[in-house]
Amino acid sequence: MNITEVRVRLIKKDEGKLKAVASVTIDDCFVVHDVKIIEGGEGCFIAMPSKKTPDGEYKDIVHPLNTETREMLGKRVLAEYEKVKTEAAG
Repeated sequence: MNITEVRVRLIKKDEGKLKAVASVTIDDCFVVHDVKIIEGGEGCFIAMPSKKTPDGEYKDIVHPLNTETREMLGKRVLAEYEKVKTEAAG
């Protein structure tokens, strides 16, 4: 799998834990939208797109199947987030 593009859109409001939303292009042919960048107690992490089920739970719509892929995706998205955040700060 080759991540060919990551686009990050910062959330303007300074309230809450959601800091940005990303779109990830894989192999120039598949896009995953709405990857959330969330600030946690130990720094930022990504949350995959999800939907609310009738019983009130949230289930991921797409997700990596193994730890190695999740870590690779997280590193790429968070690196782009830091870059965009730095550029926005001026």
